[in-house]
Amino acid sequence: MSDDGLKRSINIFKPLPGTMQGEVQVIAMLLVACLLAVVGTQVAIWVLEESLDGFWLTELIFFNLPIHFWISGQFLPLLFIVLGLVFNLWMDRHELRRMEGTIRFRATGRKKGEVP
Repeated sequence: MSDDGLKRSINIFKPLPGTMQGEVQVIAMLLVACLLAVVGTQVAIWVLEESLDGFWLTELIFFNLPIHFWISGQFLPLLFIVLGLVFNLWMDRHELRRMEGTIRFRATGRKKGEVP
């Protein structure tokens, strides 16, 4: 524990200055992107249903499923997985940059006949 008595806890609503603020911003952007995708596709499906008497929604088939069902049931979960992958790739890249300035110890292999 620190002597000054400050409690340093991880809280997404009060991120610590530095790297955690950037992480929270990326998380917020990905959540907003997911929300916009969900709401946007449902609004687009509703508009197509109202404007064209549902023609596009009932006649278009993709992988043996009606297009509106495929978008809602297959594409949106797939999009969520892709956004999670993007976040993990960003975090790996971010951590790698942060660690470049630190000293890293690496285990080296022994040569044949070398005594430990």
